[in-house]
Amino acid sequence: MADNSIGRKFRISSFGESHGKIIGVLIDGIPAGLDLNLEFIQNELNKRKPGQSKLTTERKEDDEFTILSGIFNNKTTGAPICLVIENKDKDSSKYEKFKHILRPSHVDYSALKRYGGFADFRGSGRFSGRITAGFVMAGAIAKQILNLLDINMIAYTQSIGEIEDFENYESHDIRKLMEKREKSLARTLNPKISEKMELLIQNIKNQKDSLGGTIQCLVKNFPAGVGGPVFNSLESDLAKGIFSIPAVKGIEFGAGFKSAKMKGSEHNDPWKVDNNSITTTKNDSGGIIGGISTGMPISFRVAIKPTASIGKKQKTVDIKNMKNIELELEGRHDPCILPRAVVIVEAITSVILVDHLICQGKIPEIINNDEAN
Repeated sequence: MADNSIGRKFRISSFGESHGKIIGVLIDGIPAGLDLNLEFIQNELNKRKPGQSKLTTERKEDDEFTILSGIFNNKTTGAPICLVIENKDKDSSKYEKFKHILRPSHVDYSALKRYGGFADFRGSGRFSGRITAGFVMAGAIAKQILNLLDINMIAYTQSIGEIEDFENYESHDIRKLMEKREKSLARTLNPKISEKMELLIQNIKNQKDSLGGTIQCLVKNFPAGVGGPVFNSLESDLAKGIFSIPAVKGIEFGAGFKSAKMKGSEHNDPWKVDNNSITTTKNDSGGIIGGISTGMPISFRVAIKPTASIGKKQKTVDIKNMKNIELELEGRHDPCILPRAVVIVEAITSVILVDHLICQGKIPEIINNDEAN
């Protein structure tokens, strides 16, 4: 259970495999009485689902969710919420002939040593990015809780390959940024940069190759004082959640790795009084110090590796015959997963933030007050 669950009080458990009957999520710890917008949950899933544009995999899934428990008359009952999605457009035939062949940078060998050959290998099974649909469903509920506190966020594609948007958007209105992002197939914020990214992805797809990049996430209006030292650090919990997303290879908060080259006088964020509130003049700490939120925007960047499944010939191993061979993969794969991953980053971030808020007693009374009004 522990391998597939995250959170202390707002706890989600993921289940299902890429080519199994269903994928889903079990969400526990939501107080009763939360009025849910079910259409919003579906809209979030639509941002992640496959086959949504020319830049994504050709696999077609409607990703329409079904409620099994915990929601009655569009309100949370206080019981665990179980949401599932049926896998419909699955073609496992291409995976059977590669059963004994290790795909480069895939989990095949690691899973073999861990589970002794019993793991579902079709479409990478439990390790597939397909399971993140469950994350998005949980995140869509968490976002609605955050909205009660007027906490909003955006994740967007900051770079793909060598193409990067260097602008700092911390002072921008997130709702307006969201409108810009949804006009971009690459889910970035600058239209001209989006055109370059889209062309690059299309070219790399034609070459049967793939690309990685970075996703920037901004959270605004998150209260100061949330989190804890050492093992209850807001940073460490966010990092754990983000690393649960397949293909994530790194995360940095604020100035991140750049801070290793800075002087203290450059990296330190000077405090100031602004309209009777304490803020900082800049935000190289990324809104978190000592594992606890400062009230400044929470800002972090995520590194996404290139999709491991590519059509180019690659050297690998046939483990049945124990010999070196060349492999040319078949199947439907994303040439770049970043456009679909931005909503997943938002979802996991929302789950972690809500968990911390509930742990500090900031959520139940908000829901009850909303209900009373």
